[in-house]
Amino acid sequence: MADYHILGLPDEITQEVRQTRRAPEYGHPVLREVAGGTGPCRACLQQFKVGHEERLLFTYRPAGGDGTVGAPGPVFIHASVCRQYRGAGFPPGLRSLPLLLEARVRGNRISAARTVSGMDIDRVIDEFFADPQVDYLHVRHGEAGCHIARVDRGDRPAN
Repeated sequence: MADYHILGLPDEITQEVRQTRRAPEYGHPVLREVAGGTGPCRACLQQFKVGHEERLLFTYRPAGGDGTVGAPGPVFIHASVCRQYRGAGFPPGLRSLPLLLEARVRGNRISAARTVSGMDIDRVIDEFFADPQVDYLHVRHGEAGCHIARVDRGDRPAN
């Protein structure tokens, strides 16, 4: 099994969005709404409680690599404070969603992509990271295509 970690959006970004009601980098207004779908929240990586939790929608561009530009897209976070997911395993709250895993190699190019869910996620992560050329993985929603999280090799950072 590959050693990897996943980080949700950093607390600094989500705090800024909640305070300014502006999208980082773009300055677009943030939309606040009661969750009409399960999400997930890009910070804590938990699905929203439909009809009960408020969420914020904004434009976000995941970091690429080697100075390349990642594609911006819509993301949701909880309107109330939640903490960044910092896990060494795949978040349980994401397993029931249809996901698209993208293997990224030098230059932020996609070398492989696969739609997965459930327990197949671990097998595909292992398969992708078995290729030494793969630098990291992007997790996207398998139907909407929007960015959910990034998967990196090795142990999670200490702080």
